Amino acid sequence: MSEVGSGVSSNSVTSNNAITHIGIPLSERLNCFRQPQVFSALRLSLLFLNLTSCFFHLSRQGMDCVSPILDVVTRVWDCTAKHAVYIRDLQENMDSLRNAMQELKNAYQDVKGRVELEEQRQMRRTNEVDGWLHSVLAMELEVNEILEKGDQEIQKKCPGTCCPRNCRSSYKLGKKASKKLGAVTELRNKGRFDVVADRLPQAPVDERPMEETVGLDLMFTEVCRCIQDEELGIIGLYGMGGAGKTTLMTKVNNEYFKTCNDFEIAIWVVVSRPASVEKVQEVIRNKLDIPDNRWRNRTEDEKAVVIFNVLKAKRFVMLLDDVWERLDLQKVGVPSPNSQNKSKVILTTRSLDVCRDMEAQKSLKVKCLTEDEAINLFKKKVGETTLNSHSDIPQLAEIAAKECKGLPLALITIGRAMAGKNTPQEWEKAIQMLRAYPSKFSGMGDRVFPVLKFSYDNLPNDTIKTCFLYLAIFPEDHEIKDEDLIFLWIGEGFLDAFASIDEAFKQGHHIIEHLKTVCLFENDRFDWIKMHDVIRDMALWLASEYRGNKNIILEEEVDTMEVYQVSKWKEAHRLYLSTSWEELTKPLSFPNLLTLIVGHFRILPSGFFHFMPVIKVLDLSNTRITKLPTGIGKLVSLQYLNLSNTHLRELSTEFATLKRLRCLILNNRLEIIFKGVISCLSMLRLFSFRILLSSTDKEEAKYSRKDDKAIYLHEDNKALLEELEGLEHINWVSLPIVGALSFQKLLNSQKLQNATRRLHLRNLEGMSMLQLPRIKHLHSLTIYGGGELQDIKVNLENERGRRGSVADSIPNSIFYNLRRVEVDELPKLLDLTWLIYIPSLEFLAVGECESMEEVIGDTSGVPENLGIFSRLEDLYLSHLPNLRSISRRALPFPSLKTLYVTHCPNLRKLPLDSNSARNSLKTIRGTPEWWQGLQWEDETIELTFTSYFNK
Repeated sequence: MSEVGSGVSSNSVTSNNAITHIGIPLSERLNCFRQPQVFSALRLSLLFLNLTSCFFHLSRQGMDCVSPILDVVTRVWDCTAKHAVYIRDLQENMDSLRNAMQELKNAYQDVKGRVELEEQRQMRRTNEVDGWLHSVLAMELEVNEILEKGDQEIQKKCPGTCCPRNCRSSYKLGKKASKKLGAVTELRNKGRFDVVADRLPQAPVDERPMEETVGLDLMFTEVCRCIQDEELGIIGLYGMGGAGKTTLMTKVNNEYFKTCNDFEIAIWVVVSRPASVEKVQEVIRNKLDIPDNRWRNRTEDEKAVVIFNVLKAKRFVMLLDDVWERLDLQKVGVPSPNSQNKSKVILTTRSLDVCRDMEAQKSLKVKCLTEDEAINLFKKKVGETTLNSHSDIPQLAEIAAKECKGLPLALITIGRAMAGKNTPQEWEKAIQMLRAYPSKFSGMGDRVFPVLKFSYDNLPNDTIKTCFLYLAIFPEDHEIKDEDLIFLWIGEGFLDAFASIDEAFKQGHHIIEHLKTVCLFENDRFDWIKMHDVIRDMALWLASEYRGNKNIILEEEVDTMEVYQVSKWKEAHRLYLSTSWEELTKPLSFPNLLTLIVGHFRILPSGFFHFMPVIKVLDLSNTRITKLPTGIGKLVSLQYLNLSNTHLRELSTEFATLKRLRCLILNNRLEIIFKGVISCLSMLRLFSFRILLSSTDKEEAKYSRKDDKAIYLHEDNKALLEELEGLEHINWVSLPIVGALSFQKLLNSQKLQNATRRLHLRNLEGMSMLQLPRIKHLHSLTIYGGGELQDIKVNLENERGRRGSVADSIPNSIFYNLRRVEVDELPKLLDLTWLIYIPSLEFLAVGECESMEEVIGDTSGVPENLGIFSRLEDLYLSHLPNLRSISRRALPFPSLKTLYVTHCPNLRKLPLDSNSARNSLKTIRGTPEWWQGLQWEDETIELTFTSYFNK
């Protein structure tokens, strides 16, 4: 024990001498040892040294108590060293923790980078990786807190020593740092991921309409095998028109890509001719949901970059239908499909050369059907009723099907044409006609068209044939409204056999329906039609092969203007031109031109009308021209002029020379017609001028000048009515009546009433009651803007006197032809009860009538079998703040399809019961708040109609 004491004393003297040497008093040096933790540790150390010394002396004496003492000494030392190390190695632990955290952060950045790269490829990070990344961020916050406190603690050492001022704090930090070091290391080890992201669920594939296919199974299997071949990036499907290329690709789209998870997105684009990069880009943009801020006001190249950067991260399929020439995919922005990105481009075309130009690695020919397949498809289109109408017809049908040479389009078209032919004689005649044409299909002109011409030859009369061929003047895939096409047919004189415009219209609609039935016309949306491009090509082929036929039309569609091209126009009879002529310096000459339809022009060049001596039909509708060049008065042969949907503001006096004009359509922004112009159009039969209810129409017209010789159409237009009334042949009029004086003129003119088909009553100021005149042929009525108008009535006196009751008169009502009614901005109007006498009403829109409480008011005394709104299909009610009722009793609404209600807060009950709109209703639209506030007779009725409600 004396040796131990001597050792301590020696060390103390040495330390004391050192401290004294630097000028620090002994009392300060001893302060650090007065801390409980330090003092306890020193006492334990001293005890350990003394026990060691005792053990040494006892072991020399061989005493039996050595082992127990040794065990006690060992345990004391272990306990002391274990806790003292947290204080002694605090700096080292902090450095180790800092280094380990940096390694963890490096691993975090690596994993995060991999995740972001996969997410650019439309992958989704795994839950495990996402959880680990969040754990690292949380760990970093905890470690930073420990490191910050540790650095502060290390800075608080007692002066001149390595001992901390607060051993308890240092002890806790050291212990926490040691444990956190282990946690960081463990988290780092968990961050070694083989896979950081999973493939997203398959992007939706747009299923396309398709009838049951016949004979495409082998081709379908072949195409699918090519798709699965990673070496084939571009696949071409080629073959003659009508062979089923589009049908085959539709089958691949619907049945392969919809069930296959190998591709993230499938994009279908109808390319047509000419191939338009801009059009293709727009379709792709819509499919990819590229936002406006990345698209609007961008150049074609910039749009290509946007598309490329989206598609390069996807495994895509591009389905290009109806390709006629090379489409530069690079200009579009489509990445080249290859074995690395595993994307695909599939195209359909009629030419193997196009497949080669598109650099297709595999080109598959879509062949015609086998004989058995062709007979099967043909019989499906003819129908069982016709096939069973005579025992000889099934065999004759097989013979007719063989004449089609397996071409699906010919089989479908001719099969449908033969539907309803119920005698063997009709079938034998049809087969003879088929055999009169070449039987081998060596190409479009000598194979497809002769077969398709059979459908043309089988049309009932020359009028329908002429009307059919006429649609070929428009570009491929061009849609046109039924009414606009009939207007053109009337203007061309195709329907002159009919005494009135009304009869011509009815016949025009009949022709359209017939041509749709035999598949020569198509309609993708209601009241619009188009011609399939194969059928259109056939019609143009007829023009070139049978030009001597007076019904044939020579068509020229010009999309690129070349001076050398102009010379051949001298022979053209009908032209559709769709681009500007600004680059032409020489005057244009059209000595034989009968019809000119212009689209997308902004400016017509000077002298445009000077060299069209025999033109009869001029259609400038849907152009953006603001002014016509001088010379239109020279078109003395003109019979049809359409200026609708242009930006023209006035009709000049030059129009007065168009003495032969029969149809004038001005459904546009026209403001001024000069006096005397209309009265000079002595042959005019059809005059159409319709003002659409839009925000610009509701503003008061402003004119830069006033001219006494002008009729201002948005003001009192009585003078216009007087000029129309003076025309001998006028029998179809659509026009606005502006002001009370103009309306009075209409009331006083039976001729105008008989001619009016669409009537727009506007700004009837000062009138509190409107007595509708007897307009038997009225189709459409709009009443807009009458500040004092409270009531609308119809005069039924003559009908009541002749029939004895109102109900008896309805089928022959003077308003039997009225199908559309719009009422807007009549703030004092109370109701529309007069509508019960409109038996054929199909469309009703009522808006901004603040005083209206009921649509149909008191109907007491009116028979219940009157059939109120029995043909109404669409009912729109908006901004009627006081409306409480549509009808006081429930109505059957047997034809109602759409009910739209907005801003009608007090309409709490609908005139519906369990029998209303049973088989017709498609949708009810309004706000959820309005719908939830409705009152119902019972819960069953509410549940029935709730299924039709869409907010």
